Amino acid sequence: MPDFSLPALFQLIVAVGLLNVWLLRSKSATSYRGGAAKNLKEEFSAYGLPSAAFFIVGTLKVGAAVALILGFWMPELIRPSAAIVGVLMVGAIAMHLKVGDPMMKSVPALLMLAMSAGILWL
Repeated sequence: MPDFSLPALFQLIVAVGLLNVWLLRSKSATSYRGGAAKNLKEEFSAYGLPSAAFFIVGTLKVGAAVALILGFWMPELIRPSAAIVGVLMVGAIAMHLKVGDPMMKSVPALLMLAMSAGILWL
């Protein structure tokens, strides 16, 4: 029987959300991009991060998202993946603060952080 718990719902939302941002919308402008960035690469540049950070963070986020999906069949992947996402979201929030973005731009990262915490503690 499928798991319909709140942590499982968070697990699915976090995974699909990360895959959406990194695989489908990475080249798209959104109102949540840091600074005046029009895509993910520009966002990392706006934060003053080296170009390698884009690839490292992207690999970690996509990898964690895939692991969260696989976690429905391999539960041992869930907690480490949620922890990785949580740490990355703290970093995302810090970057928004660093460039003086309005709080609204941090909302997706705050929600992902909250859901990752929910996965870990519920």
